[in-house]
Amino acid sequence: MRIAGPVVSLMLSASLVALSGCASPQPVIAPVTRDVGDLQGETVELAVGQVLNIDTGDLAVDSYSGVVSEPSVARFTAGREEDGTTYNPGVEGLAQGTTKVVMSNADGGIQDVTFTVEVSG
Repeated sequence: MRIAGPVVSLMLSASLVALSGCASPQPVIAPVTRDVGDLQGETVELAVGQVLNIDTGDLAVDSYSGVVSEPSVARFTAGREEDGTTYNPGVEGLAQGTTKVVMSNADGGIQDVTFTVEVSG
């Protein structure tokens, strides 16, 4: 019966390890959606992992390109159409900080859209 103590201790440790694997997953962060025409000069607040979904209105989603001044803080993703699904352009918060984003339209004659993204941890 002297083995019972270590066996119970081992079983308890194994149970705790198994339960730690059942921890709830990271919460899903809803995207922020803005119209491209409303972004000029604005500041958009995002959390790390959160995405700014940019509605391009009547303009093609793939007509915009974007440059992020601090790529360690946020990443621009171009819009596209794929397998019958339309994906808007967007900006994803990667790390805490502030960065400027400049979006240009390939159709020409359309003013660049410049805005700030503030990412919180």
